[in-house]
Amino acid sequence: MQHRMKTHLLTKYAIDQLLIHSAAGSLSTLNSDGSPYVIPVHYLYHNGAVYIHGLPKGQKLDNIKADSRVSMAVYEMEGLLLDPEGKPCDTNTKYQSVILSGKAALLEDVEQKRAILSEIVKKYTPHLAAAPLPENMVKGTAVIEVQILEMTGKYYD
Repeated sequence: MQHRMKTHLLTKYAIDQLLIHSAAGSLSTLNSDGSPYVIPVHYLYHNGAVYIHGLPKGQKLDNIKADSRVSMAVYEMEGLLLDPEGKPCDTNTKYQSVILSGKAALLEDVEQKRAILSEIVKKYTPHLAAAPLPENMVKGTAVIEVQILEMTGKYYD
């Protein structure tokens, strides 16, 4: 285990707060040849799972359908911690990060998709939260649910 994973672990509360408030993360899936595929995503952390929405076709979905194993990184860089003596190699970063792994699946139930999409609207465009979601958009949007199997967080300040 890395030294900072021993000394700078985020609490469960801090992990939850980072996942709730961060705007984007990087989702990793596996290509058919076993190579990694990483894509930046907007996401929702809700009831202990991660939800990602997007177009109903593409490499990310093809990969998840073939192999449901995924990993995701979410992080916030708060700034540089410069060495008082000006040594460039002693510069550090103030940050928080979460790495999770889990199993991804497409939601099929339209009402469940609608509920998650409504939560995504609340997160990113709260001023539009009361607007109804058009039926064709709900049906035509892919919603991925990631059931988290492992999750760790660390920080440095």
